[in-house]
Order: sequence, then C-alpha cells, then structure tokens
Amino acid sequence: MSFFLQSLKAQNLVYEGTSGIGKGKHIVFIASDHEYRGEETCPAIARILAHRYGFKCTVLFGLDENGHIKPGSSKIPGMEALDKADMMFLFLRFLAPDDKSMEHFIGYLNRGGPVLGLRTTTHGFNGLKGKYSKYNYNSRDKSYDWGFGRQILGETWRPREGAGHYGKNHKYSTRMFVVPEQKNHPVMRGVTDMHAMAGAYSAVPIEGSLILGKNQVLDSMKPDGKPIPNKPPNPSIWVRTYKSASGKEGRVFTSTQGGSEDIISEGVRRCIINGVFWCMGLEENIKPDMNVDFVGPYQPTTFSFGGGRKKVKPTDLAGFESPIMPKKK
Repeated sequence: MSFFLQSLKAQNLVYEGTSGIGKGKHIVFIASDHEYRGEETCPAIARILAHRYGFKCTVLFGLDENGHIKPGSSKIPGMEALDKADMMFLFLRFLAPDDKSMEHFIGYLNRGGPVLGLRTTTHGFNGLKGKYSKYNYNSRDKSYDWGFGRQILGETWRPREGAGHYGKNHKYSTRMFVVPEQKNHPVMRGVTDMHAMAGAYSAVPIEGSLILGKNQVLDSMKPDGKPIPNKPPNPSIWVRTYKSASGKEGRVFTSTQGGSEDIISEGVRRCIINGVFWCMGLEENIKPDMNVDFVGPYQPTTFSFGGGRKKVKPTDLAGFESPIMPKKK
C-alpha cells in the first residue's frame, strides 16, 4: 500500500446501524466521479440504509493529496474493505486506481458479490494498464468486450452503438417510469413518480438484462415537463446476474440516473434502495411503504464538472446529523 493511501486510511467514513434487516451485513460504497456528485449520493443513501435498516455502510471516496474529497480521483484509500463486504455500491467515472486497489475490486467480483452501479459507473474505468486493462470502458478484449461496464453492469459508454447522452444536461430533465410488465418486480415495489435532474442516457443493455424502467426526455427541468416527441423511451433501470470466476452468480442493479439531485425524488431514491435489497437477496423484505426519507441535512449541489463542495474530508460527513455537503468553509 502506498504511503498516500496508508496515511489516509483512517479517514474511511462508516455509518453503522443498530438494528434492522441489515444488521450484520456490510455494504461498501465507492464514490468518485467528475460530474454528477456521487460523493453526495453515496453517503446519503448509506445513511438511510444504516440508520433505518441496520446495515454497516463504509463509504470510500476519491481524495486529493491533502485528504479532501476530490471527485474523479483514482486515489481511493480503504479498498481492502471489499475483501469482506456483502455488497458493493458504485458511483464511478473514468478511474484508473493502482494495482493494489484493483486487486481488492477484482477479488470482490471473483467471488460473485452483488453490485449496484449508478450513472457514469457504466464507464467507470479508463487508463488501466496491463492485466487490468480489460476492465476499461472501451476495452475490446475478446474475453471481456467493452470492459467492466458492459460485462458486469450490462452497458458501457459507446455512443456509436446507442449508449450515450440522450437528453441535454441542464436543459432537459428526465422522467423515469416502470415498464408495465415489470410492475410487480420487487425492485419496483412502491416506486412511482421518478424525476431526475440529470439528462437522460440511451442504453442497449447486454442480453439477459431485465429492463425494469425506461426514461422520457422532458422539455424542461421541471417534473411536469412534457416528453420530447422525437426521443422514444430508453432503458434506464435494469437488473441482471453475472457469473464470477468462482462460479457463483452475482446480482446486479444498474441505473443510468442517480446523481445527487436525482435522488431528491423519492421515487428514484426508493428504487435505488429497493435495488440494494434485491441485490442482497432481501427482496422479501421490500415493502411499498418503506421509509426512504433522508437522514440528517441533505443539501446537494448542482452537477457540473469542477463543481461540488471544496475542502471537505470524509470525516466531515461523520454521524447521522452532519450536513451532506457542508457549506463552504
């Protein structure tokens, strides 16, 4: 382990519940994307799962050399937490972690652990070298075509093949709806009125994916915006399984939405939390009226490159009452 990662290991953020269906189960969140504020989405969802349902939730962040959260940084201390994790929750974009960090990540996949990936996680890796290069979003390795995104989550970033931007950011927001045939799927239990501030993506999920939700590009940033006629709905929520090196099949939930302003919508938030339960084989415990209210102050920042709160350390988000994110210091 590098001196940088070793010196920052103590900054890992952990929320631990006291009782509930999640007691004794450990979810590791990894948040490092450049634009959609995964560093806000992940701790907010982690708090709900810990405080309301008893899970232990460790949240790892991309950091700078001073230990501040740096969206999009590939320096992510604490990846060894994956070695004994029961669930992996990802919000990544174009990362190239060092080999030691990737060993923990691939080790988790090799044992078939459940995975949840939001938004840009479909193109989570870029610039990996050597034996890990096949996990890059644009890999054309015949044994692992289109990398981690396509092979595990079911899609990557490949605009020419139909997986890219679909609704213009900051101009067109996104409505998501439950595919009628899947209204009784556990992930969609109690889910209604999903509105996302981030622009829609198009997607062509890999064969074997079960599409649960689709998107509509709206003509405004408001929930009551009208669908744009020349933008037919695209898959935006799906589940699948992958076969690991151990032979075990792992469950996967993927959504092309999930930015920090997207989860203001109770429907989006509920769908993601239901997705965690389903991935972990806890679907019998999904109730349509489960409490998915935020825990503590949630004050997300508008998504943008170079945006987000500055000089925030993971420890600034400790406890259930600290704001996500703190105001400028």
